[in-house]
Amino acid sequence: MKIARVTLSDRAAGKVYADESGPEIERVVEALFEEQVEWQRAVFPDERALIEQALRRFCDEEHCPLVITTGGTGPAARDVTPEATRAVIEKELPGFGELMRMRSYEKVPTAILSRAVAGIRGTSLIVNLPGRPSAIAECLPLIAPAIAEAVDHLTGMRPRLRS
Repeated sequence: MKIARVTLSDRAAGKVYADESGPEIERVVEALFEEQVEWQRAVFPDERALIEQALRRFCDEEHCPLVITTGGTGPAARDVTPEATRAVIEKELPGFGELMRMRSYEKVPTAILSRAVAGIRGTSLIVNLPGRPSAIAECLPLIAPAIAEAVDHLTGMRPRLRS
């Protein structure tokens, strides 16, 4: 299965620090799903036009059934991932963000500041995850069954969850 993972961070894109969130997405996805994954990787600064362009490319040209972003979902002025995602999706799936916020709030009360969204573009599912590796490890397993179901509906190929 081809999956794109897109890290959205001014500092990671500027090489101020290493991207740890993108590799964490890979680690968690490979632990959750049985399929071999062909990864498409990108790191971009928090620039809405660049994010929209990347999401369109991964969905429309690379034909990734799953595009996972990390970062840029908070309330800061430079956090524009949800706006970029909404600009490219055709159908929003609010349950993904709702579940992640609800469960994360139990551990971190400021999790309600997350504006993560998910939605469909063509035959691709786009999911925004938080930017911290620990939040990725917490949130991605919660939504894995819904990811498998959505990818099945969109492509006819159901990713198998490890037992």
